[in-house]
Amino acid sequence: MKAHTKETQAAITPQSALKYLKEGNQRFLNNKKADRNLLEQVNDTSSGQFPFATILSCIDSRVSSELIFDQGIGDIFSARIAGNFVNEDILGSMEFACKLAGTKIIVVLGHTSCGAVKGACDNAKMGNLTKLIEKITPAVNAVSEPTDSSLRNSKNLEFVDNVSKKNVELTIERIMKESDVLADMQNNGEIMIVGAMYDIHSGVVSFYE
Repeated sequence: MKAHTKETQAAITPQSALKYLKEGNQRFLNNKKADRNLLEQVNDTSSGQFPFATILSCIDSRVSSELIFDQGIGDIFSARIAGNFVNEDILGSMEFACKLAGTKIIVVLGHTSCGAVKGACDNAKMGNLTKLIEKITPAVNAVSEPTDSSLRNSKNLEFVDNVSKKNVELTIERIMKESDVLADMQNNGEIMIVGAMYDIHSGVVSFYE
């Protein structure tokens, strides 16, 4: 499999970009990686890059977008931060990736049993992590069940995963609200912005479409 060129990138639609990611995850699950020469791709992309997707994911060591979507060098922009939320810098990076570099899809990728989300559920306090966790607190507050406060913590993994999903949804809302560039591109059909969840037990990525 060759690295993408300007021509192959231009031919990709938001819908086909999503299809490529789904197919890549299926190859990952089947342990059948695409036949690609990574060193050859290093050479092919040395004079330019033409990725088709931008993926915002957590820094969790188990959630490498290139691996779980079976992508090579030059295929995706990968933005990573604990809790996979956006700030001004990440939004700017996404705007660069889509408007200037030509990617066709943004995926906000959460994952099950997320440590950052667990910290938010427990209202954890520790150095700079405190400020980071505060960015996820709105997702905790937006999940109404369970009402029993003794069950609204990191020990309740169902609650944690529901907060993770809500965090993905709120992050997409923020992208649309805080980036006119990306909102216009989505509304014009130039890109697709979708949420997804990676299951750390199975390796399956479930998309919210």
